[in-house]
Amino acid sequence: MKKLLLLVLMVSLAFSLYAAGEGEQAGSQRDFPSRPVRIVNYVAPGGLMDLTTRKFVEIAKKYSDATFVIENQVGAGGIIGMDYVLQRPADGYTIFAATSNNPITVISGGHDQDKYLWGFEWFANLMVDAEAVITNKNLPINDFADVVKDGKAKNGAQIWVGPSAGGNDHIVGMRIWEAVGMEAVWVPFTSGPLAMNALLGGQGVAYVGNAADTVGRPDLKVAAVSNPTRLKAFPDAPTFGELGYPELDNMIMWRGFAVKKGAPREAVQWWQNLVQQVTDDAEWISYHENIGIQVVNWGTEKYEAHMKEENAATTVFLKKVGIIN
Repeated sequence: MKKLLLLVLMVSLAFSLYAAGEGEQAGSQRDFPSRPVRIVNYVAPGGLMDLTTRKFVEIAKKYSDATFVIENQVGAGGIIGMDYVLQRPADGYTIFAATSNNPITVISGGHDQDKYLWGFEWFANLMVDAEAVITNKNLPINDFADVVKDGKAKNGAQIWVGPSAGGNDHIVGMRIWEAVGMEAVWVPFTSGPLAMNALLGGQGVAYVGNAADTVGRPDLKVAAVSNPTRLKAFPDAPTFGELGYPELDNMIMWRGFAVKKGAPREAVQWWQNLVQQVTDDAEWISYHENIGIQVVNWGTEKYEAHMKEENAATTVFLKKVGIIN
């Protein structure tokens, strides 16, 4: 009888411990996040994605008591930052702040796509931003037509500046050169702000980026923007279509968040819910629309479908210009 009673007690204790463990795990998931969450930027402080994530955190604090930490892991066109996130547990506590530069860098650099692209879940695209050619108002060549004329005259020696070789802006530059019938030299910098400083210093004729890059830099001019219509925030900036190149009016940069694949659904859902709250926030909307950026919120399915379509087109173009085999 004593042995039977002891057996019953042991079984009861085992079930209690199991239930407690399950309850603790479920509770930790329900209570996500229970410690600080990290957003990793691949750009230097002051870069546009860095500013975007810092504004995101500012707005997010209206809706969450979570502690946010922003880190800048700069280098190799985002590969260093992606590695940094992929080396951490798939627990949802560290996410990568991405732009359309990152997949292009992976493809053009011959990096492992299964690791650097599909080792992530791309769970929230925040915005789309029209690409633009930016010039220095203080240089004699600052209208787009003059840039093209000078580029043809220099027969491939004209200098354009921008962030990272083989990134989205570089690809946009090559698409522009092909469309207008010229060649140029792409001089890459480790960040957009450094490239713009070079442009301001007269080290190049044109910079490829986004119209918002000129905000707070009065000496810079949006010479052409890739959008079907003029941006409300930049009414003086002509579209490529107006300049005679309508095939160039569909080039965008997107910015979004990715998490290491395998993160708990509760964690991903927490992030997606927070993104939706920020997306609906009037301050967030006006902050971006006032500088010509369209606020969106693409979930995993739409975001990844867009990336696959974009990556396929990028691969075709990179092969066409001989960057990859």
